Amino acid sequence: MQQRLTFALRASYEKTSLQHNVAAFLQGRAETLKSHVLSLIATKVASDPFGKVRQLVDSMITRLLEEANEEEDHKGYCDTEMAKSKHTRDTKTEEVSSLNAQADQLRAEIARLAQQASDLTDAIAEIDAAVNKATAIRKKESAKNKATLSEARNGQEAVNQALAVLKDFYAKAASGAENMKMGWDGSTRTSLLQGPEDDAPASFEGTYTANQDQAGGVVGMLEVIESDFSRLAAETESAESSAAKDFERFSVESSKDRAVKTADSVHKKKSKTSKESDLNDTEKDLSGTQNELDAALVYYEKLKPACQDATVSYDQRVGQREAEIESLKEALKILS
Repeated sequence: MQQRLTFALRASYEKTSLQHNVAAFLQGRAETLKSHVLSLIATKVASDPFGKVRQLVDSMITRLLEEANEEEDHKGYCDTEMAKSKHTRDTKTEEVSSLNAQADQLRAEIARLAQQASDLTDAIAEIDAAVNKATAIRKKESAKNKATLSEARNGQEAVNQALAVLKDFYAKAASGAENMKMGWDGSTRTSLLQGPEDDAPASFEGTYTANQDQAGGVVGMLEVIESDFSRLAAETESAESSAAKDFERFSVESSKDRAVKTADSVHKKKSKTSKESDLNDTEKDLSGTQNELDAALVYYEKLKPACQDATVSYDQRVGQREAEIESLKEALKILS
């Protein structure tokens, strides 16, 4: 009986000693690795009944292995999601930058086309104003030339008629004087002694004898006047013809210039409308892409606490956990 008691006491002592050795081993490893897990297990090994110690160490090893598997899965998930998030953020940032540059370029082109169209409109208005002014001047000039030409022609015709009358009158007067010299019968001679000729000017009274010098002077003066009227008519016709040609040339050139500027203006306005449509599409794309970028940034901020910070110390935690598991396995060997 006493022998059995001694054996039991010895076995109990050995178990207690073994348990203390395991607890000391685990505590030393906890201090070396700065492991809270091993420190907690060492405390439990020292205080719990010996029968529960092995079970406690086994369950802790299992728990650490499960954590390792969970963290590895989480690490894989984080690596995938962080990579996808980075790719999305980089891609959308580049797209937003490109669309902003495209929108700025379109706005500049629209402004340039609008200014060009406005300048063309002003130029067309200037052409119209110049043509209207030239037309008004041409009408007045033409009317004046027509009046001058009419007056010159009427004057020329009147002078020609007067010349014809005078030339006929002086011819008859000269003929009468010649007949007087030839001694014709008094009843039949055509001298002007009996009074003025029937077609002589009304101001002529009494006897008139033709004077060649006087006749030449009056006729010469009228011929000069007729020549002046003729020259005035010719100069007026020439001036009218030249002015009409100049106006026609100006009208044609203005019409061509206006047509070119009008076509260019229509083209600029169509281009401006097309650019405005492109800008509208670009701004829609920019808005959608910006929303996608904002969503990617929000998702990234949500990933950071669970993934980025955890990923930074992942290798350290894996090494820590492997060392803890190895220490627990050594403890089991000691217990065995």
